[in-house]
Amino acid sequence: MPGSKPYTDLDRLCVNAIRALSIDQPQAANSGHPGLPLDAAPMAYVLWQRYLRHDPRDPSWPDRDRFVLSGGHGSALLYSLLNLTAYDLPMSELERFRQWEAKTPGHPESALTSGVEATTGPLGQGISNAVGMAIAERWLANRYNRPGYPIVNHWTYVIASDGDLMEGVAQEASAIAGFLGLDRLIVLYDANRVTLDGPLAQSTDEDTGKRYEAYGWQVLRVTDGNTDLQAIDDAISAARAESGRPSLIIVETTIGYGSPNKANTSKAHGSPLGEEEVVLTKRALGWPHENRTFYVPAEVREHMNASGRGREAHGEWRAIHEAWAAEHEDLSEEWRLSWASELPRGWDARLPVWKAGEKVATRVAAGDTLRAIAKTVPWLIGGDADLSESTMNTIEDAVAFDGRTGEGRNFHYGVREHAMGSISNGMAYHGGVRPFCATFFVFSDYMRPATRLAALAELPVVYQWTHDSIGLGEDGPTHQPVEHLASYRAMPNFTLFRPADAAEATEAWRWAMGHVHGPTAIVCSRQKLPVLDRSELAPAEGTRRGAYVLADAESGEPDAILIATGSEVEKALEARGILAREGIDARVVSMPSWEVFAAQDEEYREAVLPPSVAARVSIEAAATFGWERWIGERGIAIGVDRFGASAPGEVLMREYGITAKAAAQAAARLVKAAAPR
Repeated sequence: MPGSKPYTDLDRLCVNAIRALSIDQPQAANSGHPGLPLDAAPMAYVLWQRYLRHDPRDPSWPDRDRFVLSGGHGSALLYSLLNLTAYDLPMSELERFRQWEAKTPGHPESALTSGVEATTGPLGQGISNAVGMAIAERWLANRYNRPGYPIVNHWTYVIASDGDLMEGVAQEASAIAGFLGLDRLIVLYDANRVTLDGPLAQSTDEDTGKRYEAYGWQVLRVTDGNTDLQAIDDAISAARAESGRPSLIIVETTIGYGSPNKANTSKAHGSPLGEEEVVLTKRALGWPHENRTFYVPAEVREHMNASGRGREAHGEWRAIHEAWAAEHEDLSEEWRLSWASELPRGWDARLPVWKAGEKVATRVAAGDTLRAIAKTVPWLIGGDADLSESTMNTIEDAVAFDGRTGEGRNFHYGVREHAMGSISNGMAYHGGVRPFCATFFVFSDYMRPATRLAALAELPVVYQWTHDSIGLGEDGPTHQPVEHLASYRAMPNFTLFRPADAAEATEAWRWAMGHVHGPTAIVCSRQKLPVLDRSELAPAEGTRRGAYVLADAESGEPDAILIATGSEVEKALEARGILAREGIDARVVSMPSWEVFAAQDEEYREAVLPPSVAARVSIEAAATFGWERWIGERGIAIGVDRFGASAPGEVLMREYGITAKAAAQAAARLVKAAAPR
């Protein structure tokens, strides 16, 4: 039982083994952060050795405890723990710390290294992800646990640094965690009072404990985190005993503990100690192998190997799960599908069908589609940043999420886009749920660190971003996205759709639900758009290929190609009619997703955009940056390369030249210029 067995010299030897491995790694690489591992090794050891319930041989076991190293710069600490507890991270990988194709990158990456729960490094993100993990645990426990069958019964632990708790995203997420009462979330705060630039006191003198108490957290304190293993143990035990509040354990430490010349200074933070200082540090710690690198005594490796107890805990859970599944077959199948990222048979049977000619904002269409999917995919959960009346993303017949009971599928994040993005990532890291979130497209700027990490970590978060262009109108340039489409299109492994009408919005959601190796954004209009008459145009299923020929040239061999997205597709169709009256045969291509189209085979791409047709015009009420990829150097991009203005949307479109007439004139010029002289 945790805390019942006194700590011995062997425990202290294990702590120093973690320290020794963690300073050898940056020294071998001549790059890295030894300070945090030296001071946080005791708290990490107590947590991993006596509390963390995990199985090194099956790191994806659903009911394992989650551990997040939010201070990802201290990655050597995590790699030491994974190696010593018998994960698939051999010593050869620690010796290749921060090297090409090693599984020990500078900051932990969940998609790369077995046992890493979250990709961390940008400070504040890890602790915020952990809030999402704790939310997922509560939601899953409420949905699947039955009397006698606690198949969801785990904890989320974090080691966070001074920098983590200074970042705004952590403050937002911590406030949400306190409000929700997530009592299975425990954060060990490595309070070493030193940042990269120097003493913490040169940038803040706040009382972090009082701040967290104000958030609604239990706050505990360990005054000697360098050596007092029992005090750390007692604090974790007290945190686990708390009901109705998350816990922050302030563990006072000395950065670079043991280093004679660099401890308690910023010099220990972000640079290797140096060969001489490594030896002196090991000597000061009483490490009996001060001149040996990457050495682990046999008794340490045997003591810390977690395979046996992990296998035992996992086996106990498996027995409970099998008995539960036998009694609850429907829930069991739902559980299997959600953890496998599969969709139920007929999941899309209730998707809305749209009537040609009716006018529907794509935000409304996307919201209706989301609600239809939610009826058949019950693990689809999410919310918005205090904008549900505008983003249209509330799930019907579902209450607001209650962190104490786990009931509810609608999340009210408040005006906290930073935290919303990171918490959604945490839910995706956890597994068993499919998260979505929503805000105005321009405010996706507040989410940028989280969206980037979602792409990097291949997380299947769905973003429903609305008010997609200057077409939103009177709110003015502060609310009108201009450069946002281009910037997200530049992000690797990020898929963005900008649907032209309600039917494309529905198809975008259909595609997003099947995409599980990265985030998807569906960017929607505020203004109503006509549902295109598909009896005379191509079906909306072409959305799933990223771009498709919506209306072809009468001859089948176009003189010009008009390419558009979103609300501008209607203008491209109108421009096609203008050109026809001038004897120019034009093709209209709807291109809701650059990324999906780019992933199609060359034959399809050339069928949609024949290389022989150089007269190409793009129409999009956004920055024109990047459109040369599809229209070529001689094409004309019609767009918005300055900020918007406050006026009705239709006025802005006209004044900014986003019109069918302008598109037709541009195409006509290109056709004329290409004609034989």
